[in-house]
Amino acid sequence: MADYHRDTRALQRLTPPGVWVQLQRVDPLAEGSVSEFTLWFRPLPVRWTAVHSRVDRARGFTDAQRAGPLKFWRHTYSFTAEGTALTRVAEHIEYEHDSGLRSRGLFARPMLTSLFAYRRRATRRALER
Repeated sequence: MADYHRDTRALQRLTPPGVWVQLQRVDPLAEGSVSEFTLWFRPLPVRWTAVHSRVDRARGFTDAQRAGPLKFWRHTYSFTAEGTALTRVAEHIEYEHDSGLRSRGLFARPMLTSLFAYRRRATRRALER
């Protein structure tokens, strides 16, 4: 599971149709690695910089927004082995909107729910191949 997320193309694979991701810098997943990218919601660009921490190949990792559209964002992946060929992936997101409409509009709860449902399906499809 960790290898899937270590691939610098993972963010592109996990971005749903209708949103385009433009990568400016994506370090291989490691403690302190940085990802800088722009999410394009049609003509609207949203710049984002994330820093990875608590990177553990067997247990997961965390990405936290260093700069971006929200006041605060921390996203934690937890991996739990369930047999020799099965891994349970849990994601936990903590976030706080800033005072702007962009933050509240583009990252409202229904949008995030849809985004992470797409990511679950995309991850499952990729790993079943």
